[in-house]
Amino acid sequence: MENAARKVLVVGSGGREHALARVLLRGRDDREVIVTPGNGGIAGDRLRRADVAVSDTAGLVALAKREGVDLVVIGPEAPLCAGLSDALGAEGFVVFGASQAAARLEGSKAFLKEFAVRHGIPTAPFTVVRTVAEAEAAIAARGAPIVVKADGLCAGKGVVVAESVDEARTAARQMIEDRIFGDAGATVVIEEKIVGREVSVHAICDGERFVVLPPARDHKRVFDGDRGPNTGGMGVICPTDDVSPQLMERIVREVIAPTIEGMKSEGAPFRGVLFAGLMIDAAGIPLLLEHNVRFGDPECEAMMELFDCDVGAVLASAARGTLDPATVSFARDRYATVVILASAGYPDKPRLGDRIEGIDRAEALGATVHHAGTKREADGVLLTSGGRVLAVTASAGSLDEARAIAYRGADAIEFSGKHLRRDIGKTVA
Repeated sequence: MENAARKVLVVGSGGREHALARVLLRGRDDREVIVTPGNGGIAGDRLRRADVAVSDTAGLVALAKREGVDLVVIGPEAPLCAGLSDALGAEGFVVFGASQAAARLEGSKAFLKEFAVRHGIPTAPFTVVRTVAEAEAAIAARGAPIVVKADGLCAGKGVVVAESVDEARTAARQMIEDRIFGDAGATVVIEEKIVGREVSVHAICDGERFVVLPPARDHKRVFDGDRGPNTGGMGVICPTDDVSPQLMERIVREVIAPTIEGMKSEGAPFRGVLFAGLMIDAAGIPLLLEHNVRFGDPECEAMMELFDCDVGAVLASAARGTLDPATVSFARDRYATVVILASAGYPDKPRLGDRIEGIDRAEALGATVHHAGTKREADGVLLTSGGRVLAVTASAGSLDEARAIAYRGADAIEFSGKHLRRDIGKTVA
């Protein structure tokens, strides 16, 4: 593996990007990391932020040139789907992040489903529709419960699991006719609902070779007991014991490898993070629900704790197409837990502008606090600026110990309206 880059630009503003920045600095006194647009936690020795939005492709290319960076790591899906990786690559930069063509795996659910059929990847039966009449016919043919998905990126809000035919028709009409998701809903996937348990698997890929990361389990619902609306994620454990070696081998053989091989054969080799969302049905068959083309958040915060090698070197080699899986290692007998601290009103109407205190106390107790929805005022005061505010992370030799450290850290932090789940790693869903 080549020596990793000495100056790295990380694009994004969440806990995922803060975790990536920190792990890139770990054990490398000769490396500098810039995060743009970053958040209130991006500061410190060899870590600084810039103020260029993830949607400003020209501005990001100019920033990379101005800073003379050796590696760019793109965090969120939107700039990948918009072609940021291609724009930077055209200027000669080494970029860890899928090309626009490869990012269609996440950017278009219709493309993903049709790709899965072409390459023999197991997935739920579906129909792609573009008119209300086509949608209603597909819904009538399949019945309920049924899943209605807007084709494009909808910030996690474009999927409706309809329990009745009427609910499905309404969802399809709102997407196609009313355009509640804009052009992202011009095409819709009508999909059979699969019952089972969800599993997510990440793989770092260089277009041909890949390394599978330890399996993590996110907790999507906002309240304890897996109740309430879905969120971007309220906490994570990693690794999770509900993915056996046999199941992982099957997922790799039937989903991950065919995806990498298929994208290469179609002229869009996948370099970056492939994040497969799967449903394990009653027969134990892994069915592909979705592919994401970036690290999950907060899964990333947990997985970065477990790397036992230079992550910068891993990402740089994958970006160059020279990944050597034998050089990638993870800590054995180590577990990580992430507890998300959310704003009052999250996920519907998060309250912003509350003062945050106690992060130093939390880190003195052994936790690592990754910032997400935070901003720092000119006078140094730290305020909430988003729904998911902080990702309190801990690793230890057992899951129980990692949970205990993370919760001690979470309890040391104070801001008005702070909300967290108390059962991360305790639920079975």
